[in-house]
Amino acid sequence: QVQLVESGGGLVQAGGSLRLSCAASGRTISGYPMGWFRQAPGKEREFVATITSSGDTTYYTGSVKGRFTISRDNVKNTVYLQMNSLKPDDTAVYYCAARSSGIATTRVGGMDYWGKGTLVTVSS
Repeated sequence: QVQLVESGGGLVQAGGSLRLSCAASGRTISGYPMGWFRQAPGKEREFVATITSSGDTTYYTGSVKGRFTISRDNVKNTVYLQMNSLKPDDTAVYYCAARSSGIATTRVGGMDYWGKGTLVTVSS
């Protein structure tokens, strides 16, 4: 089993930045593709970014491309999401997720482990 704990959320003004962290425990995630997803109030959970197990390939949803950067430190068993130029539409609970096998995916249903989320609120 893998436990994931997100941190780094908070309240920020539009145009500001936040860095989310996802600390994994229970086993190493070095072989797992990892992803960040988000869920805004009244909406379904949606894909934000994913990274391969080696960290050499990343993929982003269109609305965050160029503003968000996903990265990982397999020694620290941690994944990050650097969020710049934040917009009010980025307001959501952000979830870290791990896929225990296969290639990286953008599908919510394709992830095997989830954290409890961290709230990001962007004020206008």
